[in-house]
Amino acid sequence: METIKYMRMALQEAKKARDIDEVPVGAVIVKEGKVLARSHNEKETRKDVTKHAEIIAIQKASKKLDNWHLDDCILYVTLEPCAMCAGAIMQARIKKVVFGAFDPKGGSLESCFQLYNIKGFNHYPEVESGVLEEESAGLLKDFFKAKRNV
Repeated sequence: METIKYMRMALQEAKKARDIDEVPVGAVIVKEGKVLARSHNEKETRKDVTKHAEIIAIQKASKKLDNWHLDDCILYVTLEPCAMCAGAIMQARIKKVVFGAFDPKGGSLESCFQLYNIKGFNHYPEVESGVLEEESAGLLKDFFKAKRNV
């Protein structure tokens, strides 16, 4: 199944983040079966709060397409997007978001609130949640457990 294939790529990116002591979140953007961008969190590395995996992936895909409109693109991400990322996804006109783990402290698609259910916006991505949820959540739990034990 294509969804699982791309989510596994996002998990590989999340592991790259973990390996450089970043919160393990990874993202992949695909259009018509072609990977446009892969990324992982770089907030700590770049000392920039906006360097979430989703934002970096959107920037890379936009550069590759030479267009900020990411129509017909699907974003695969290991953690439910926060409000900043959910807004950027909407603004980029991404067709669909597929995410793994739910984020009870910041998720803006289903957990804390449902941004895409608020009326009045000009674009609403489709959402598929809980894909490879256990693996995505496990990476995060292991990362933070290790942080607490240091």
